[in-house]
Amino acid sequence: MRTLQQIYDDAKRIVFFGGAGVSTESGIKDFRSQDGLYRMQYKYPPEEILSHTFFLENTEEFYRFYRDRILVSHSGPNAAHKALAEMERKGKLSAVITQNIDGLHQLAGSKKVLELHGSVERNFCMRCHRFYPASAISESTGIPRCECGGLIKPDVVLYEESLDSDVLEEAITEIERADTLIVGGTSLVVYPAAGLLRYFRGKNGLVLINRDRTPADSYADLVIHDSIGKVLGGLVI
Repeated sequence: MRTLQQIYDDAKRIVFFGGAGVSTESGIKDFRSQDGLYRMQYKYPPEEILSHTFFLENTEEFYRFYRDRILVSHSGPNAAHKALAEMERKGKLSAVITQNIDGLHQLAGSKKVLELHGSVERNFCMRCHRFYPASAISESTGIPRCECGGLIKPDVVLYEESLDSDVLEEAITEIERADTLIVGGTSLVVYPAAGLLRYFRGKNGLVLINRDRTPADSYADLVIHDSIGKVLGGLVI
């Protein structure tokens, strides 16, 4: 923690890159841990359910899983979300890049949030492109339809879909301009998101905070295997 505090104090432009582990302390399950979504038993594997093809061909089953496991209640932003929002308010953090789709960074007060995989808070009609909030999904049953009759789709990146090129390009730019990159709550096995680390050239340090080891541990300047809420919440910001 002393080393992390020194890195933070010396930083001029921090970028945070996070994954599902950032939100587990808010009661949202991750995907690949021992009790994550991918370990649960369903009629179809979650990887198949959360694919573009399955969404189109088995829409009702997709929404049954989506309402049951993706649109879940949570306890709100945790210490990690709040610490990052405070870093931004103090002018130390330039952007949060997240693989999460839960909107908790914004609820904590973060303004510059680049959502690589979209957000459950945004939904749109595939026919007329009318916007719908998350409540249009959570408070409906069966297949949600627009007033025009079109199918409503969550603005989240499913398997077989590409990341938004504008969001990805902005994330790369932020990482290239950062002098400090803090990576937390991600296993760094999902590409292309995990490949963003190769764009970092900052001199102040690459910090990895994750409960388990990651493929990038060996070339980080500081690795902390602990709760990200505990670690970021323990910083003097």
